[in-house]
Amino acid sequence: MTLKLTRWDSSEYLDSDEAIQAYLDACLDEAKGDPEFIVHALGVIARAKNMSQLARDTGISREGLYKAFSEQGNPTFATVAKVATALGLSLELKTVNAE
Repeated sequence: MTLKLTRWDSSEYLDSDEAIQAYLDACLDEAKGDPEFIVHALGVIARAKNMSQLARDTGISREGLYKAFSEQGNPTFATVAKVATALGLSLELKTVNAE
């Protein structure tokens, strides 16, 4: 008997704003400040939402978005901010209490 395996794709399970928020919260917690991990999470969310629509909303080509959020990608902060905004996400920076 042959066992058929498929690659896990988190984006297939991000079908509501609540699921996306829970995924994003978990990724931010797990990332521990690793920007590559956070960018990867944003790319997964982008795939879940509809990359073609995101391309129209950001003015960045679909191919450019896939490249920017690939393992070899290195998107600029401007790209990350533009994509986050188009996805309905906000970026927030806070001071860390020294207590």
